[in-house]
Amino acid sequence: MIKKFIHQFASPKTYLFQVNKFYNYIFYTSLLIYVFSIIWGLLFTPEDFVQGNSFRIIYLHVPASFISQSLYAAMAICSFVYIVWRVKLSAYMIISIAPIGAMTTFIALVSGSIWGIPTWGTWWQWDARITSTLILFIMYLGLISFHNSFSNLEKADKLLSWLVIVGAVNIPIIKKSVDWWSTLHQSASITLTNEPSIDASMLYPLIGSILGFFGLIICLVLLSSKNQIFFREKTKSWIKDYV
Repeated sequence: MIKKFIHQFASPKTYLFQVNKFYNYIFYTSLLIYVFSIIWGLLFTPEDFVQGNSFRIIYLHVPASFISQSLYAAMAICSFVYIVWRVKLSAYMIISIAPIGAMTTFIALVSGSIWGIPTWGTWWQWDARITSTLILFIMYLGLISFHNSFSNLEKADKLLSWLVIVGAVNIPIIKKSVDWWSTLHQSASITLTNEPSIDASMLYPLIGSILGFFGLIICLVLLSSKNQIFFREKTKSWIKDYV
């Protein structure tokens, strides 16, 4: 029953229809939220007592860091679905997400390094959080290269799915690294179990920037997945009618 449900609502043809139906709403809403939050955070949030104005990079760094991990988690879920139920759209989504994940991880690393110069006095440290995030970036690049090295795409999809699932062990390591080891990074300011440790004047634009940035990245994933579907389904009659 589960298999029938997944195959019914996750076909590439149905997926493209839904993407075209909702894409503009997601894009323009997310863009509005992110621009509003960035303006709020950069121009109207008070200067931090300790970090001064350098803290304002959180409105780029924190969303990029959060989303870089979330995208890998999404790849792991797609990998599980593909391995268990052989839903080919899930395989398409894995390789569609990977380049976007690499990009957001790169943004997180670069923005974190820029933040580290005035905050820690250095642009790089082999800190547990930084190192595990760098490993995530390398994993993204490695998965992309691995998949592209195969001429048999179905075989590549299967092997890639297993590698993604194995690599998912790095996500909780990134998340808990500040708790498990002594690191330069502070503990999470926003958690589901405790009150936020960040002032409300900084918190609200930060939440908005995360939501807006997340929506914009989702739009990139949707565009990437459409290109992947066009490439992988190019011999099918329905795709010719669609194009």
